[in-house]
Amino acid sequence: MNDISSFHTNRRTFLKWGASAILTTVFAPPVLAAVDPKAHHPHILSFYNIHTGETLKTCYRSSGKLILRAVNRISHIMRDHRTGEVKPVDPALLDLLHRIVMEEKPRSPLSIISGYRSPSTNEALRKVTSGVALNSLHMDGRAIDIRIPGCQTNALRRLAIDLRCGGVGYYPESDFVHLDTGPVRVW
Repeated sequence: MNDISSFHTNRRTFLKWGASAILTTVFAPPVLAAVDPKAHHPHILSFYNIHTGETLKTCYRSSGKLILRAVNRISHIMRDHRTGEVKPVDPALLDLLHRIVMEEKPRSPLSIISGYRSPSTNEALRKVTSGVALNSLHMDGRAIDIRIPGCQTNALRRLAIDLRCGGVGYYPESDFVHLDTGPVRVW
């Protein structure tokens, strides 16, 4: 009986150590990213949708390859919350967000103010507020409006501008930054 009990204890210990090693490897902070942006470390993003209350933490890229299931889950949390429509998110936008996360190292998920917008939602917003473009990249899954709890939006804006990966809009009165994968421009 001691041999069987010993076997289960050793097996459990082995499994716990193995699981710990795997989780440590997968979720460890990728130190090499600051040195080599093309490093093949896991790309992990965390989101909080302020309109739906949903949260998501997922690895969307591993060994340099997109993980389609994770990209679909991100597209879902970034959906048009008014209509429920989902549009595939541009992987380049996710890579931009990952670069920002690697620089800022936020303790909280990225707050999604606006992700995908259907054409009808975009048009409705254009009628009631300024700053909504007729051909917004939100309608193509190529834009997001975010804030990062604990990070000043002006600092987030400066970081995004320095990365030169697309458009950066700053909305201090609403406390968010617009990021997109269109031409490099600032407003």
